[in-house]
Amino acid sequence: MGADVREGGNADEGDEGDGGDGGGNAGEPGGGGVSEEFLALERELTVLLRRARASSGEMVREVHPDLESSAYGLLVRLEERGRQRATELAAYIGVGKATMSRQLRALEELGLVAREPDPADGRAWLVHLTEEGRERFGRVRDARRARYVRELGSWEHDDVATLARLLYRLNRGVEG
Repeated sequence: MGADVREGGNADEGDEGDGGDGGGNAGEPGGGGVSEEFLALERELTVLLRRARASSGEMVREVHPDLESSAYGLLVRLEERGRQRATELAAYIGVGKATMSRQLRALEELGLVAREPDPADGRAWLVHLTEEGRERFGRVRDARRARYVRELGSWEHDDVATLARLLYRLNRGVEG
């Protein structure tokens, strides 16, 4: 039987109701199901992603009340990496050019980003945060980081580092 990933390792009552070995192992030929570890991963990621979507929506509205929640990821990327082409941003976020163009236009209309010609290719444009965008985003980002410190303050620093390392590894694997 696979390990329970929850705090303390206590499975909910009824988790072992099939009397088997948890349904087989992922990747096993002919295995009738997915191992408990992957079921637990799915459950916890579902909760995490739902909370992250809600949190991003709240955070981006603090930057500006008219922004869509998807704009937060764009602001993070522009703050971390600086000037980028819209095609690079679209590829990173995982959306099409038309969607990216619409999102950038909304950010530009609100004065949070600006475009300038790409010196390497005069046909292309680079997008960057404006001073207003950097200031508004910075306040929200600092509040978000303070929230992480509050919520994970009782954790061992090594556990926080391990979580960050594993999330990084997961994100790299998902990117391809």
